[in-house]
Amino acid sequence: MTSVAKRVRECLRAIPDYPKAGILFQDITPVLRDGQLLADVVAEMIRPFRGRDVTHVLGIEARGFILGGAAAIALGAGFVPARKPGKLPWERATESYDLEYGSDSLEAHRDSWPRGSRVLVVDDVLATGGTARAAGQLTLTLGGELVGWSFLLEIGGLAGGERLSGALWRALVTI
Repeated sequence: MTSVAKRVRECLRAIPDYPKAGILFQDITPVLRDGQLLADVVAEMIRPFRGRDVTHVLGIEARGFILGGAAAIALGAGFVPARKPGKLPWERATESYDLEYGSDSLEAHRDSWPRGSRVLVVDDVLATGGTARAAGQLTLTLGGELVGWSFLLEIGGLAGGERLSGALWRALVTI
């Protein structure tokens, strides 16, 4: 485990039964409030993707906006938000998916990037992989090439990574 991963583990706050009974929510806000740790986290999250010509980062609502925006800046790439339905004002593409506690959809503007752009998907947590997989499919639907997925946390035992194929994925910490 890297020193950054160790520091992340020490900062996480586990909240039982949120957003629903049986879910152990991992609160990353203590990680975000530490400026140096946040910078180190972003550097580690993008390290496997440096040199892969990433042109755009797709950040998944909502914490993926924070980490994805920072990753885009660090990579010199554009940032595109993947939002919940009804939040974007222009023409959208939509992908639906199942969660460990329900179902949902992601949307992005149809003109998010030029065809052939190289896209890295960023989010805070990889759980069952449904959201991440939908974001990867959204990337392809919009004409992008999926470079990979980068996560701050992976929830071990849920096998979310098994649902991701066709590109590299990495999580900084497995809990």
